[in-house]
Amino acid sequence: MRAVIQRVSEASVTIEGTVRGRIGPGLLVLLGIETADGPEDIEWLARKLVRMRIFSDDAGLMNRSVQDCDGGVLVISQFTLHASTRKGNRPSFIAAARPEQAIPLYEALLAQVERELGKPVARGEFGADMQVALVNDGPVTIVIDSRNRE
Repeated sequence: MRAVIQRVSEASVTIEGTVRGRIGPGLLVLLGIETADGPEDIEWLARKLVRMRIFSDDAGLMNRSVQDCDGGVLVISQFTLHASTRKGNRPSFIAAARPEQAIPLYEALLAQVERELGKPVARGEFGADMQVALVNDGPVTIVIDSRNRE
């Protein structure tokens, strides 16, 4: 699983003109699922998201997690994170998991993050045409991949 994590002041996702998910301060997570992903990736990524210390403490240092700050989490599925641009100018998405594999993993990650965080997680809709709005705080943007554990 590949995730682009953005510390935000606020974020929302709109589908067909209706806001489906909205958070105040917290994390916007763009999530790509690939064919090799499984339950161990879900567990690792959920723990990492909830415990990653990228929020400022009283001294202005990044020492607090989204959990410490009682922040929100918005997770958006985004297969394009697994684009390969090696050949030509048209990206290939062959590494991205097909919906029949990816949807259950996406739902399982959402459930695991909710358990770790102790509250509901805002979300988009897998496969939908979504408009994502955000105010990046910092800006702080981090890319992690469960294959590399980085």
